Amino acid sequence: MTYQLYRNTTLGNTLQECLDELIQYQQITPTIALKILTQYDKAINDTLASRVKTKLSFKAGKLNTYRFCDNVWTFMLSDVEFREVQELVKIDKVKIVACDGKSGAKD
Repeated sequence: MTYQLYRNTTLGNTLQECLDELIQYQQITPTIALKILTQYDKAINDTLASRVKTKLSFKAGKLNTYRFCDNVWTFMLSDVEFREVQELVKIDKVKIVACDGKSGAKD
């Protein structure tokens, strides 16, 4: 199983819009579009797991809600500070979705 979280990014949404248009103009079939999206899911998960080395820490003023379902943690936080070395960013509300990148994300 490969996580499909990154389909809701700008890149993922743009890919889906392009594929929908190609299906509409009968340039590709829905089956081919699904294969392309599945390959996108694999590529983005593998790339982020192997190439991103940046470490980030955060501190939340309040944990509003949390949930663990199907090996996926979801946290709703408020008054959050993110820190990377010297840079500090403060955000009112954040939703964090965390998946096990080692056991569940590979086919």
